[in-house]
Amino acid sequence: MLGELKGETLKIAVCIKSVPDTEAKIKVAGDSKNIDTADVRFITNPYDEFAIEEALKLKEKFGGETVAIAIGGNEATEVLRDSLARGIDSAIHVKDAELENLDPLSTAKILAAVIQEGGYDAVFCGQQGVGGDNSAVPSMLAEFLDMPQVAMTVKLEVADNKFKAEREIEGAHEIVEGSLPALFSAQKGLNEPRYPSIKGVMAARRKEIAVKDATALGVAGNFSADKRKMRLKQMVMPPERPQGKLIDGDVDTQAKTLVKLLREEAHVI
Repeated sequence: MLGELKGETLKIAVCIKSVPDTEAKIKVAGDSKNIDTADVRFITNPYDEFAIEEALKLKEKFGGETVAIAIGGNEATEVLRDSLARGIDSAIHVKDAELENLDPLSTAKILAAVIQEGGYDAVFCGQQGVGGDNSAVPSMLAEFLDMPQVAMTVKLEVADNKFKAEREIEGAHEIVEGSLPALFSAQKGLNEPRYPSIKGVMAARRKEIAVKDATALGVAGNFSADKRKMRLKQMVMPPERPQGKLIDGDVDTQAKTLVKLLREEAHVI
């Protein structure tokens, strides 16, 4: 068990993303490169809720400051206010037409430009965004910040500017130890995220959200569509699943018919 911090407080950044409600019916927009956002409600990325909660727990234990950071258009505003309502101290909204629909690499570079200005002791991200499910931004961001990282974090202890973390790996868990500053991507099981209180929601409405554009970050002109390393060529919906078949007869007949269908129609055996 790690000891307590020796009279020090922490400054913590939490990177959050606005994503379509997981219950929303998604359609591809007319340009075939984006989703149709009409009638789509945006929410805080579910994995980011674990990141927010862990940042709040560390602040409550050691004191300090928590800052939520999001990139996006107007849809990001409510997500940032949701973070403030949960207890995050302040928020930074990176908003610029040049920075819309960023790929993971560009996203990591922009977040790094914001975070490098702040002198943070810890950075938290959700382990993936459910919008694209790339799971790439946290690792890229850690590299740009030159920070040690722990991905898929399910348990974390911090003390004396050191950390001990437990992370998921294939078929097992792994214990990682290191020193702050560091970046952690949060996995389900790390904690139980709190809900915003009515008082928190009202207070969040009164808080000012700092807005930064590409010029303020010193990156204007660097992330236009023609300069990005990754480009989305086309977005298509998955094909509709064919209607299932109901096989009649007793068990033996069903088994024989199923084998025949798998061989002659599905071509999997």
